[in-house]
Amino acid sequence: MNVRRRLTTAAVALTLPVLTAGLSGCGFDAPTDQRYNPTVGVNAQDGDVDALNVLIVSATPGSGTLVATFANNNQDEGDGLSGITGRGVQVELGDQVDIPAGGVLTVDDGSATVTGDRVESGNFVPLTITFDNAEAVTLQAPVVPHSGPYEDVPVS
Repeated sequence: MNVRRRLTTAAVALTLPVLTAGLSGCGFDAPTDQRYNPTVGVNAQDGDVDALNVLIVSATPGSGTLVATFANNNQDEGDGLSGITGRGVQVELGDQVDIPAGGVLTVDDGSATVTGDRVESGNFVPLTITFDNAEAVTLQAPVVPHSGPYEDVPVS
């Protein structure tokens, strides 16, 4: 065997473990393939209407404002936000309840108010969100203080 062939064989033998170690991290369950929610609010994306970044902004214990975005995955039919209920809380919706086909409804103008003992910064409030057509969504909405990124949210 000549010197060039020996050097080539040695180079391949040395780099092969490095190449296979680099490829061993690849797979179908990699963290980059998982859903990631960089926001404080919670998401529910299992139905025809996605509830995105749902949270409650509270300036005083016992009352707050619901903030959420509802995305209609149905491209042909609009839907509507028919109600929000929760154990130990009352939720009053504003006039904006229509979710256009393939569109979104953002509730962040102070029109959806939440009152009850659980509405206090640091708590989670169990909410069930119902729609005219889509299936209901149940989630645990965090209560955040009326400060920092949420200081511009109108609160009751």
